[in-house]
Amino acid sequence: MPSPALPYPVFDADHHFYEPEEALLKYLPKQYKGAIEYVQVRGRTKIAIRGQISEYIPNPTFDVVAKPGAMQSYFKDGNPEGKSAREILGAPMKSPAAFREPTSRLTLMDEQGVDRVLMFPTLASLLEERMRDDVELIHAVVHSLNQWIDEVWSFNHKDRIFTTPVITLPIVDKAIEELNWAVERGARAVLIRPAPVPGVNGATRSFALPEFDPFWKRVVELDVLVALHSSDNGYARYVNDWEGHKGEFLPFVPSTFKMLQEWRGIADTVGSLICHGALSRFPDLKVATIENGTSWLAPLVDQLNGAYKKMPQEFAEHPVEVLRRNIHINPFGEDNMYEIADIMGVDRVLFGSDYPHPEGIGDPLSYVEEIQDFSQEEQAKIMGGNLARLVGVSGAPRAL
Repeated sequence: MPSPALPYPVFDADHHFYEPEEALLKYLPKQYKGAIEYVQVRGRTKIAIRGQISEYIPNPTFDVVAKPGAMQSYFKDGNPEGKSAREILGAPMKSPAAFREPTSRLTLMDEQGVDRVLMFPTLASLLEERMRDDVELIHAVVHSLNQWIDEVWSFNHKDRIFTTPVITLPIVDKAIEELNWAVERGARAVLIRPAPVPGVNGATRSFALPEFDPFWKRVVELDVLVALHSSDNGYARYVNDWEGHKGEFLPFVPSTFKMLQEWRGIADTVGSLICHGALSRFPDLKVATIENGTSWLAPLVDQLNGAYKKMPQEFAEHPVEVLRRNIHINPFGEDNMYEIADIMGVDRVLFGSDYPHPEGIGDPLSYVEEIQDFSQEEQAKIMGGNLARLVGVSGAPRAL
């Protein structure tokens, strides 16, 4: 049974839909046909990017999916019995309509007691890394996906489901064009991969460098929230350097050494936004880290304090103050909420369930059990008030 309704509006910062095959293919320009294909391999459908089959998502059709929250105990309580991933995930389920389209999703949200959600794609997280040497293709595929999202979900469905268009940044003018296009169609938040940006010459660079200032200037002008959602950031190549093999990032394949590096990408991304000065040049930029947890946060604070102690002249302002002003954090359910609030302040903490992914929270409202020692006013901020402020909505559509 779902948890009982709460006495304040709930705005979940991390919901997902599952993409059908047409999401990536329907609007893809003719010259790029074949860049993405769904192929049969020993009776199973796989996705191939430029002829290379990817195992990043074992079942990219999402006809059958793991149950929401199947791994919740694994992340919260550990795995003392050493169960395999298959044993932890348990029996799969047929993907219901609520995971595919907004009308059924609203009905499910009503049943869950969730007023509003920030909605992210699922399969999109594999795209940019596998096309990193063809930036024109990246922009074309991302726009194709965004067109489908706008058609099926819209970027603001009944003021309750705020779906995030993907913005890719290799060509700054194209990124600004995509941003304008999405906001004209109702987008309040955008999804940007927390990773170095591919370049036309094969090199990568940080999006916090001055080259990208025209884009960030436009983001601020449009008052859009930037969601740095966990994605394939390309850091698998560094793990591969240590483990002596080549291959793509496989999130569901166990590797103890990979776990040590798991959140390096988001720490580097936030650190770059601060150290390369983007957040000081644009102090009104609103940034949220989504589905990246918080294990990286305290070490980053220590590192920023150490850097400022040694080189204050290299910063326009104290880096930790910048962190606390611009960055908003979505902790995992197993994270210590009170420690995060001590570091960031309650106004910078966002509830997100990662529903309906197996590593998320099966009953989103049960998250409130982790914040019982906060006042009701503080709980209301974490469970929705902070995110409502960031995307510019007020009150709640209490059609629950």
